[in-house]
Amino acid sequence: MNGPRTLRVIVVIPSRYASQRLPGKPLADIGGVPMVVRVAKQARSAETVDDVCVATDDDRILRAVEAAGIKAVMTSPACPSGSDRIAEAVRSLPKADIVVNLQGDEPLIPPAMIDQAVRPLLSDPAIEVGTLVKKIRTEEELQNPSVTKVVLDVHRNCLYFSRAAIPCLRDADAGNWIGDGTWYKHIGLYVFRRDALFRFTSLPQMLLERVEKLEQLRILEHGYRIHAEITELESVAVDTAADLERVRAMVGAR
Repeated sequence: MNGPRTLRVIVVIPSRYASQRLPGKPLADIGGVPMVVRVAKQARSAETVDDVCVATDDDRILRAVEAAGIKAVMTSPACPSGSDRIAEAVRSLPKADIVVNLQGDEPLIPPAMIDQAVRPLLSDPAIEVGTLVKKIRTEEELQNPSVTKVVLDVHRNCLYFSRAAIPCLRDADAGNWIGDGTWYKHIGLYVFRRDALFRFTSLPQMLLERVEKLEQLRILEHGYRIHAEITELESVAVDTAADLERVRAMVGAR
């Protein structure tokens, strides 16, 4: 699966049973396989990944994951965020130099998307945190507050994340600019060096994170960088019952 290298890459999938919009989402059946297990199997297929682990606070998820032959770690139900849950899990895992925070509601994520996010950290020791972005191609996406927008500098470091349409196009019709690289949406997959993960989860929450309800802003507010790779790949997150039915149909059509 991997060529010779010294850095060990582990994917950790935070997974809670409770969900406001879709209770029991991690164990939702998709073609006879629990969703969180599908996510883990996709991650296992990535070329850069050495191991995969699910971090959960629920015995039902733990049993389902272990029954599929996938590693699982029990974490505290008091973890305030997925990143905190991952950090707790990583402290109990074997050596992990690079940690991928992969959401448990991405059952169709292409393994190559994970590789694209990981490889910059393997090749550039100056990068501590990485993520992915994708060009926005419709005005609906641009104006949707559920789609997080991100602005990059010339080195593809993230300048800011927002639920608003940034940058603001003051003097022209947005429709003329869609898809040209003016706007990017954030793909919520993070790659951390081990020390950077622990540092991030120890930082206090600041104003911008509280206002936008975007956890990644904590990193920028404290003066650290997030490197972004631009991807053409796509995944389908499951946030609602309608999303779940869409994914089930896609899996059934294969």
